[in-house]
This record gives sequence, C-alpha cells and structure tokens, in this order.
Amino acid sequence: MAVSGVLRTNDGRRGVRAESDPGRGEAAKVDARAGAGAGGADGVSGRDEAAATAPAVAAGRAARDLGLRRAEFEIAVHLGLIEVVIARDGGRPRVPEEEIARLRKVPGFPGGMAERVRTVGTAEGAALLGIAPARFTRLARAGCFCPVTFYLNRYRAVVWLYLADELSAFAAREPELLGGRAPVEMRALLETGVDRRPRNWRSQRIDRLVSRSRDPWARAAVQASALDPVQLAEVVDDPYERAYLARVRPEPVFGRPASPAAREAMAELLPADDPDEILWRRVGLTLELDRAREDRPAPAPGGDVAAHATSVRGRAGAARSAGAASGAGGAAAGAAAGVAAGAGRAASASLVVPVPHRATACVEASRVAAAGPPAGAAGPAGCAPGLPRGRGLLARLGWRGRGGCAG
Repeated sequence: MAVSGVLRTNDGRRGVRAESDPGRGEAAKVDARAGAGAGGADGVSGRDEAAATAPAVAAGRAARDLGLRRAEFEIAVHLGLIEVVIARDGGRPRVPEEEIARLRKVPGFPGGMAERVRTVGTAEGAALLGIAPARFTRLARAGCFCPVTFYLNRYRAVVWLYLADELSAFAAREPELLGGRAPVEMRALLETGVDRRPRNWRSQRIDRLVSRSRDPWARAAVQASALDPVQLAEVVDDPYERAYLARVRPEPVFGRPASPAAREAMAELLPADDPDEILWRRVGLTLELDRAREDRPAPAPGGDVAAHATSVRGRAGAARSAGAASGAGGAAAGAAAGVAAGAGRAASASLVVPVPHRATACVEASRVAAAGPPAGAAGPAGCAPGLPRGRGLLARLGWRGRGGCAG
C-alpha cells in the first residue's frame, strides 16, 4: 500500500491479523496493572441460542484449562481465536467445553496460543522494528498500525499495546517508513497534533464485535457504546430501548474493570470524539436498530410487548413523515418566496439540509463492507444496498447538524 493510502485509510479499519507470533512479552504486564483487559477484552463470537445451550464453562476456568493468563485469554477472544457464547439477554461470555477440547488438540498446545497473542509496548515494538521509540510513537499516532489493548501505568496514563505480528507485517509492507524522512503528508498530519490511536482502537473493537455478533440488538448495542448519552438519546428516543441496549451490550469475558481508574479510562476512550466518526456511528446505530426492531421489540414494563412495538413503529413513522412534510413545506414556502421576490434563491435555499459529507460516508462504508461478517452472519452496519438517504434517515438519526460534516 502506498504511503498516501496509509494516511487516508488508517482511521481504524485495519483488522488485526489473527495469527501473531512469539512469546508472552508485554501481555504479562497487563495482568499486573489496573485496567488489565480494559482495552480490547469484550470481543465475543456470537453463536445462536441452540449453541448457547451446550455445556460451557466460565472464562476463568477456560483460561486455566488452556494455559493462558487472563490478558492473553481476553485478547484471544477479541481476535476470534477462542469462540465464546452468550445468552440472548446478555451476561458474561462462556466457553463451550467442546471449544476447549478442540483447542487442546491443536499442535503446539499449550504454548501456541500465547505465542499468537503476544503484545508489545512502545519500547519493545520499536526494538522489533529496529527504529527509535520516538519514531515508533509517531507512526502509531499517524495510524500506521493499530493498538489492540491498553493498560494504565502507575501514573494512570494510558499505555497502548500492539500485536507483535501486526508490527512485523507492517515492517514488511512499508519498509520505507522505517528509515529516512517521513513523508510530507505524514509530517503535516503530525504537526496538527493528531493522535489516531484511540480512534483506531475504538473502531477496530467495534468492527470486530459487530461482525461476530449475530443478535441484532447486541450489534445495535455495540454501535450505541460509541455514543455519549446525549447523542444516544437523540437517535434512540425510547427509554426502554436504551435500557435494553445497555442490558444486551456484550460484556468483557472477565467483567468490567474493577479499578475506578480503569473505568474512567474506558469511559473516556469509548465514545467517538470526531464529528465524522460520531455521524458514522449514528448512521450505524440507526440501521442496526431497524434490523433489531424487525427481529423483535425491546421488552417493556408490564410485558405489553405488542403495544410497545406498535408505539415504537408509530414514532419512527411519525419522524419520517415529519421529515418529509418539513421538506415539502419548505419547498413550497421557498417557491412562493421566489415568485414574490422574482428570484429563485429562496426556493433553493429552503431545500438545504445538513447532510453528512458524501466522501466521508462512502469511504467509511467501503471500509466496513471490506471487513465483512463471517459466513452465515448478518452483514455489519454500514452502507448496505438500499441504504436510506435524505430527510427520512436524517430525521431518524435525530440529526441537528451538531458538530457534523455538513455538505
């Protein structure tokens, strides 16, 4: 890939390759620090309910049976190397006994899995690439490779960890970036103070979760996790649906971080912070929510599911109708003003609505489509064929043009 391609497309859509090699390195450090497992541990492989009824064990026992540390086990689940099951209504993932038996028969057991999930920090990663730590940090900030997890050091600063295998692949793919002057585009980007590591980690985490989750409400919950409460309420106006999304959101294999500092770090890193990323997550949540509502309604207090589903559909239809009526009314008013004033500007101006930048939406859609879900799974959120456009979609997004990419 050309350097310009790296700069354009490394916003977080590069998947981390599943087979990484070498030892246990920095992964051991994650176990000893607050926030261990906070970085990328909540990826779960979705299976249907029939599979979920098979005998399964808790993550702690599965890690012991496989000879893995907690951090190694979490990364292996995140990368899809270990299949887990979850109940339809949420809860911590469990590992089927047949999956443990399968992995124990893999050549190289018990050390092979730990070799594949080896992570390194800045110093060890720089040594692996044969460059200075400062250059390694600049490449990471520019988005040339993506962190897979993080931990908090004793000063409560976020320390990013990277898969050793991905760094080796980057060195083979982009050797010109390891020596000499950095490309002009990269230098200009870094001079603006950009740091793509949080967004890359967040995007990779969401993409992996969405592509492996079969339950549509779980996929919607993953998309919702990237929005702050205000943004979420604008897209999902039903409080019962928001509560259900919180309930079915995939849990980390060992639960939420116990350390207050780790919880604070997660709370800061999870929400999208760039306007185009926020808009993209709103679009993804809207589309996944449509699929979830078609599959089944969110439960409501009192068990009156049918009435609640009718109410939700009525509000969604009213929002679409309001958007269409607003557009028609604006057009008529603009046309009348144009006739009265003898100018057509008012008519055209009345039709202007804040919409996402087309280029941004198309680039993001191509990235998600390229990732693709596993065979037999529903497609991930993104610009699928038949993607709703125009006022109807904007009305359902609750879009107000706040911080958005208007076009």
